[in-house]
Amino acid sequence: MAETEDMTTRLDLVAIGRASVDLYGQQFGGRLEDMASFAKYVGGSPTNTAIGASRLGLKAAMITRVGSDHMGRFIREILAREGVDTSAVKEDPERLTALAMLGIRDKEHLPLIFFRENCADIALSEADIPESLIASAQVVILSGTHLSVADPRAASLKAARLAKAAGGRVVFDIDYRPVLWGLAGRDCGEDRYVADEAVSAILQEVLPLCDLVVGTQEEMRILGGEAETLRALAKVRERTGALLIVKHGQDGATAWPGAVREGAGIVHSGFPVDAFNSVGAGDAFLAGFLRGWLRDLGLPTSLELGNAAGAIVASRHGCAPAMPTWPEVQAFLSRRGGPVRLREDIELEHIHWATTRGPPIEELMVLAVDHRSQFEVIARDCGAPATRISAFKDLALEAVARAARRDSNFGILLDGTYGADALARAAELPLWVGRCIEKPGSRPLVFEGPSDAGMDLTTWPSRQVVKCLLRAHPEDPPELRNRQERQLLRLFDACRRTGHELMLELIPPSSPATDATLIGRLMDQIYALDVRPDWWKLPPSEDPRVWRSIETAIAKGDSLCRGVLVLGMGASADDLGVIFRACARSPVVKGFALGRTVFDDVARSWFKGVIDDDGAIGELTGRLDGLAAAWRQAKEREPAA
Repeated sequence: MAETEDMTTRLDLVAIGRASVDLYGQQFGGRLEDMASFAKYVGGSPTNTAIGASRLGLKAAMITRVGSDHMGRFIREILAREGVDTSAVKEDPERLTALAMLGIRDKEHLPLIFFRENCADIALSEADIPESLIASAQVVILSGTHLSVADPRAASLKAARLAKAAGGRVVFDIDYRPVLWGLAGRDCGEDRYVADEAVSAILQEVLPLCDLVVGTQEEMRILGGEAETLRALAKVRERTGALLIVKHGQDGATAWPGAVREGAGIVHSGFPVDAFNSVGAGDAFLAGFLRGWLRDLGLPTSLELGNAAGAIVASRHGCAPAMPTWPEVQAFLSRRGGPVRLREDIELEHIHWATTRGPPIEELMVLAVDHRSQFEVIARDCGAPATRISAFKDLALEAVARAARRDSNFGILLDGTYGADALARAAELPLWVGRCIEKPGSRPLVFEGPSDAGMDLTTWPSRQVVKCLLRAHPEDPPELRNRQERQLLRLFDACRRTGHELMLELIPPSSPATDATLIGRLMDQIYALDVRPDWWKLPPSEDPRVWRSIETAIAKGDSLCRGVLVLGMGASADDLGVIFRACARSPVVKGFALGRTVFDDVARSWFKGVIDDDGAIGELTGRLDGLAAAWRQAKEREPAA
């Protein structure tokens, strides 16, 4: 009999409660009143923990409500992208998704405003708790904020009882924000402690069901109803036999598995890092601790993992996007005594970027129509106005969309000059989308826009991959090489700051046909700058030595690189078949990005009126399908080494 998945252990955890959009001020050291721009992230304590746990290799699910609005869809899309089960994330058509606005003034002052008036997640009810999902998880995580209102409190208690009945465990994250209990002014969202007997009594209702209780010293005081931490812990212990963990921020954490008395706790002293933003660090701690606790690694190791994850997040901007991945935590723990300003640790930041940018892409076939001067020449040769170029690029997008209906591994490269309308349409399509940034034919490299100021990537949608064509040679004169390298460094820094992936296309101006190491040496020079493109777009070659040189460069420079796309440079379909067979042997080559081979004569026929729109779309689609078949045939005949 075939083995089937044991549904009772399908999930590691289910988190219940807050799901919001965080708008983080992008200026530091000032008042929230002085923030001029904001970055948009997913937020809410249990949501952060679910994402953090998923990044650490745990199977997580979320139970909450979001609005039937743009922000609600954003939360659902991010959770799905992060691998969090969203089957119990319900859309509420009557309420908006919760928001929070935050600033970073200094290490002690983090102004915060919650917009949670009748928001979607606070309307969670018992009917929203799916028994089967709860039964499939090892752990259910409850959040203290969701005990502040009757309906979500009843939902949380129902989930806890279902978990216990199914043999699972209950984790209680105290998550105390006085403003969300009506105990602080609306402008005091950052306040962490206001004593209140009624709040303590409500929070204590869940304690008999708990197996693990986690909170800061202030949170343990409100839970225990005592002004001193040890006395509060003793009061909590009277009501539960759960493992108690007190978070001390940079000073680490203490676990109390049994009796509460001075010196009885298990202590992990934490990691000395330069804290930048403590919001979200506690959520990361819980995710890290659960990575150890649910894998039975013991309390000392679990505390170490929690403190490591918390330290990493405390050094960054944002909450959910700052959550570390398992490779990142391992790298952090392996390099004791490293930099305390983690956001300046190039290697750790690169691991974070490369392991959170999205799932691996094992195959990608791209139609490149980001050309500008070439299309201007075609239009002029055919007696057509340049204004018609945009319309042809719309047809090219439709052709890619049609190909992608049968096969999801397609993409398109466009420009912002003639392809702006197509770029806007592509935002609604499930395609890989790249956009060029270089000025056509520039050497040294110049970016599009007045006075080379067009590199304002804050105006580009985040899913657009930045494509830059660099015309360079390893033996370029020092002045030319220095100018181009400065531009590359500017571009790479801008991409990382705005969260855009970078594709670097290399075309040497001239080279001996026998120089099999030229592209590899040029890549080595770029990697030596600590510029690490997510993608490379490289010239075609039938020489296996070329691809071995490229593989070596990537292995040394960035083993986390997404891979290489082969460009066509006008090669015929027959020639491309030979090239595909040569490069298919290389594990770093993931597909192609072809332009003139596909569109040149189709565009000329369309501009001349020989074929209509449907004819152009059909011809482009057919060629893409044919090239995709040729690529896959080559991969089957010449499997990667």
